[in-house]
Amino acid sequence: MNLPAELKYTKDHEWVTIDGDIATVGITDFAQSELGDIVYVEVETLDETLAADEVFGTVEAVKTVSDLFLPLSGEIIEFNEALEDEPESVNTDPYGAGWMIKIKISNPSEIEALLSADAYKALISA
Repeated sequence: MNLPAELKYTKDHEWVTIDGDIATVGITDFAQSELGDIVYVEVETLDETLAADEVFGTVEAVKTVSDLFLPLSGEIIEFNEALEDEPESVNTDPYGAGWMIKIKISNPSEIEALLSADAYKALISA
């Protein structure tokens, strides 16, 4: 399983990369493998400001639909529109082409609550 060490993670199986006050978010390799073939990604919260842990969208796989939880408070400033035509990118490249949203972070202190790759690995191995 691929868990890039430079990323941050959540207990809800999202990954986060931080660049200044912008966070890019997707779901982890573990999450996509548990969900199976992803057929649709829905984000209806573009341009909205949400608190950490609020639902920002859903990901639909052949067998299930799962909520996506915002890892950090902020405004959702971008949705990866390529996922509308190629939702399978979440399966094939979860940390690259399969990214989902970008957030303008409103509370940088929340970053400290995110998990390291080692802590996330321990969580999913338990």
